[in-house]
Amino acid sequence: MDVWYATLDQMRPLLSAYTELLDPVEIERADRFRFEPDRERFILGHGLLRMVLMGYVGGDGRSIRYARGPFGKPSLDPKEVHFNFSDTKDAFLIGVSRSIDLGVDIETMTRNVDHEAVSEHYFTGPEITAIRNAGGHSKRRFLEFWTRKEAVLKASGVGIMDDLRVLRVDAPTNTMTIDHESFTQMAAPEYRVRTWHIGADHIVSIALPSDLKAFRMMRIDSALTPPPRSGRGS
Repeated sequence: MDVWYATLDQMRPLLSAYTELLDPVEIERADRFRFEPDRERFILGHGLLRMVLMGYVGGDGRSIRYARGPFGKPSLDPKEVHFNFSDTKDAFLIGVSRSIDLGVDIETMTRNVDHEAVSEHYFTGPEITAIRNAGGHSKRRFLEFWTRKEAVLKASGVGIMDDLRVLRVDAPTNTMTIDHESFTQMAAPEYRVRTWHIGADHIVSIALPSDLKAFRMMRIDSALTPPPRSGRGS
C-alpha cells in the first residue's frame, strides 16, 4: 500500500495543466464551486489523483475512467488497483493498494472547529472522554478521531451515516457493531485504523479491513507534470 501526500502550494503551479486532465463530469463539478479557492483545490486534487493512478495502471491520465459505488465512491473501471482520495484546505492525500479496499482521510490543525461541541454530537462516550483528557492537545485528539471515522466510512464505501456516535474508532482494531442497513451490507466485520502526523499541521488516518503489513508514505516533493497533449492534425 502506498500513501501519497502533497500540499496545495506544491501543486498550484500546475492548475492549467491539471485542468486539461479532467473529464467533462469533473470539469462540470469544478465549475459549480462558488469560490475560486474551492474550484482550484478540486482541480488540483483530482488532477493529482489521475497523475498518481497513471503510475500504477500506465497510459495517459486523461484516459482514466471511474466507476461509482452505490454511495458515490469512485473506483477504476476496470478495477486494476484500489484507491481513495482525501483533501483538506491546504493538502491532499491519496491511498493506493493493488489488493484491498481502503479509506484515507486528512485534516489540518489550522481548521477552525468547535471540537468540544462537535464531539458531543458525533463521538462516542469513551472518545469524548479521551478528547477532554487530552488537555491542551484536545483539538488534535478530536481531529485524530474525526479522520479515523472518515477513513472507516470511506473504506466501507458508505461514506456517510446519520449517527457517527455508533462508530467507535479509538482502538487500533475496531469491530463493527452498527445497525445502519447499508453499512452492515457493505462494510467489513472490522477495520484496522492507523493515524499519523505529517509535520505540525496535518493529521492522516488509514482504514483497512485487514492487517497493514507494509506501506510506503510517498511525499510529493516535486510536482507531477502531465505529458503534453499529442499534436492535432490540421
